[in-house]
Amino acid sequence: MKKLLQRLFKRPVTRLAARLSSSPEKDKVFASLTALLNNIQYTKETYGIRVPFDLNTGKFIIFSDAHKGARDLADDFRPAEKNYLNALDYYYKNGFYLINLGDCEELWENKPDIVMEMNKAEFQEELRFLQDNRYYRVFGNHDLEWKYEFPRMRYLKPVFGDKLKIYEGLILTTTYNNREYSIFCTHGHQGDQKSDGNTFSTWFVAAIWTPLQRFLEISINSTSDSFELVDKHNIMMYEWSATQKDLLFISGHTHKPVFASLDHIERLNKQLEKTRAKEDATAIRDIEAELEKRKAEYAGKQFHKTMVIPSYFNSGCCCFIDGDITGIEIEGDNIRLVKWKEESGQSHRIILEQSPLSYLFEKISATQ
Repeated sequence: MKKLLQRLFKRPVTRLAARLSSSPEKDKVFASLTALLNNIQYTKETYGIRVPFDLNTGKFIIFSDAHKGARDLADDFRPAEKNYLNALDYYYKNGFYLINLGDCEELWENKPDIVMEMNKAEFQEELRFLQDNRYYRVFGNHDLEWKYEFPRMRYLKPVFGDKLKIYEGLILTTTYNNREYSIFCTHGHQGDQKSDGNTFSTWFVAAIWTPLQRFLEISINSTSDSFELVDKHNIMMYEWSATQKDLLFISGHTHKPVFASLDHIERLNKQLEKTRAKEDATAIRDIEAELEKRKAEYAGKQFHKTMVIPSYFNSGCCCFIDGDITGIEIEGDNIRLVKWKEESGQSHRIILEQSPLSYLFEKISATQ
């Protein structure tokens, strides 16, 4: 009976959840992102900070949207826990700074004390970065409580102590050819009227969506009928980034990886075209299988839009239904979209796409 109910209600319930939980509007997205960027640039540290780095030696890993929960059937992080822990261990040992770009915890569905209790191992791994002064945290819409001092003092201070600061965004700054460039990082919910601290959406997720998700065993990252919505929001954030001077923009929120303004679906399509031209049957089969799998996970595409300026990146998420996680690496003059995947009981780091930062800086300078 449960399987029958899952088949009957999975699609309409997921569609309803998407419609009630997200509603980005271009003018509000533009205004909110511009205001935040200006506030950080003009040293209002309550909003965020500027972090200088050397283009030859800087190392950052940017993860977002883990949605760490209560380890129940509504916890989308459960399948990804092993990959997340192994990834953090790798980046800690290799000298990376960790940037958690929001929705680190799922506080729309769960009480903070439950989340803190059920994710001790993850917090201890993150704490190692903080103790070495290699940790930055940004709040999102699903962990908006961390914006405020009282919940931070009550729930986070016992684990992280007084050193932890949580911002709405941060700007990585570096110099190339005697010119300063910025990498603006924030969660990306700004201007989304049903995600940006909206009380009704929070109530809907906690009271309606979560019980149904537990019963129907629905993951927000497996199948979704909100194809257009996800793409529209990424496109809005890309269009905003394209108006900024000497700036790359990295966000999360949509759970859909984007590299240099091309999302993963488009990257796979381009890779498939090249492979077909080479008539490599094995590679064609592998890419086609990966493409079909990712179309389901990333919610497919209803339309395509050319993004000619390589100014926008999205870290994806750390809670895909198959346990994979994605993130953005910066290592020296390289920026990469990476995936961590478990195979034969081991977590493997896979580079999906990469580019020299210097090349991207030259491209955005030439087009702005």
